[in-house]
Amino acid sequence: MKRRDFLATGATLAAYAPLTGWTAVLKDVGDVAARSLDGGDLALRGATVEDFAAGLRGDLLLPGHVGYDARRRVWNGMFDRKPALIACCTGPADVRRAVEFARDNRLLTAVRAGGHSVSGKSTCDGGLVIDLQQMQGVRVDPGARRAHVEAGSLLGLLDRESTAHGLATTAGTYSDTGAAGLTLSGGFGRLGRRFGLACDNVASFDVVTADGRFARASDDENPDLYWGLRGGGGNFGVVTSIEYRLHPMNPVVLGGFVAWPWEQARDAARFYRDIAGDAPETVNLIPAWYWNAGKPEFGVGVCWSGDHAEGEEWLRPLRTFGKPSFNEVQPTPYVAIQSKDDASAPHGIRSYAKNGFLGSLTDDGIDLIMDVLARTPSLYDIFCDHCGGAYSRMSADATAFPRRDMQFVLAIWSGWPTADGIEEKVAMMRAAWRELEPLTQGFYSNYTGSDIVTTGQRENFGPNFERLVALKAKYDPMNLFRLNANVPPKA
Repeated sequence: MKRRDFLATGATLAAYAPLTGWTAVLKDVGDVAARSLDGGDLALRGATVEDFAAGLRGDLLLPGHVGYDARRRVWNGMFDRKPALIACCTGPADVRRAVEFARDNRLLTAVRAGGHSVSGKSTCDGGLVIDLQQMQGVRVDPGARRAHVEAGSLLGLLDRESTAHGLATTAGTYSDTGAAGLTLSGGFGRLGRRFGLACDNVASFDVVTADGRFARASDDENPDLYWGLRGGGGNFGVVTSIEYRLHPMNPVVLGGFVAWPWEQARDAARFYRDIAGDAPETVNLIPAWYWNAGKPEFGVGVCWSGDHAEGEEWLRPLRTFGKPSFNEVQPTPYVAIQSKDDASAPHGIRSYAKNGFLGSLTDDGIDLIMDVLARTPSLYDIFCDHCGGAYSRMSADATAFPRRDMQFVLAIWSGWPTADGIEEKVAMMRAAWRELEPLTQGFYSNYTGSDIVTTGQRENFGPNFERLVALKAKYDPMNLFRLNANVPPKA
């Protein structure tokens, strides 16, 4: 590719970087309208922006630049936001420079890794997006059973590289989710009952804190920060890489789905509940109440990661209960199970969700779930994450993650290809959740929308909240990193 010069929004750009595409050298930039941390308007001097761009290896994109529209879009199409600047970071040095620029100019700042957040907080209007998409890569050390993962990497890459060595760790349920965002808020997954939350499997983080400092967080280095990053979200800095502990596992699991028609749903759900509580930790069973071709159904997603013969025997009562309308559980590569639902929630879908932790799934609770779903045809699905097992082996104060005693996470979710009638649909979902919410306590940050305020965070983190507040005051006293499940710093 030849070197070029071209104009975009009054700025002259030129240069070429073989590894990353165009590296913008901005010239003749006028003042850039932006938004401050407190929500006010500010004007960034052109010379200041040019100097910022010159110190980055990656691109600095402004509205109108080639690539800006593609970079500003996130997975959840509900959020069509337009940042003033997007810093396309190629490594920790770029991240550090972006953090320093944001801090010095008191800019509203979002951090985008995978960009898969339901809440849309990986982007913003008028601020700076610190974009980590180019920071992708996974290196597995099979002898040490460790995976070193750059912060822009998606979970499918972690799964693929790990299972190639007969190893695995908990890594969500969608292969196109970002590893960093999932892990910082806890990290459920199909292997979680066996290996614990994703954050429980982190050996160390590399992070750039709000003062622009590089830091390592582990049991031995900055242990307070290590505690907060495991469940406390993106409150304390920009994580640039994560070291995960890996575990031996057959890369072929028993996986699939069993479903029942609505007239059997109540009995099937109760049977599921009865076997799920003391199920072996090698099995993950995700129950769902959903609409299929205009009719409600109940089904259970299955992932058995242990011995196949033992799994076939243990799963037989579930698969032979009643008269299933669909019954397909078979040996399947784990990476295929992890990616099978990706197409149901493609990039750009307009998504809304609410959730809460369940101590138990009672008969009355099952009846209410079915009643709520049946009264709103084809609008949303209701599902549970299957918890217990290794999730509960950690003490409540061992990490920042707030809930260890949960048996399930109850969630209501929907996604729409267009914005037609979306306000009415979201209102109906909120009304449905108001009926279901009394069954729950707290919530899982990765499954919730953008309508959670500080009071909700305080209640959710419980006894861990004040410790998080003190940690925030130490590492981010100006609350630069506020577009997350935000914990404000102590005054």
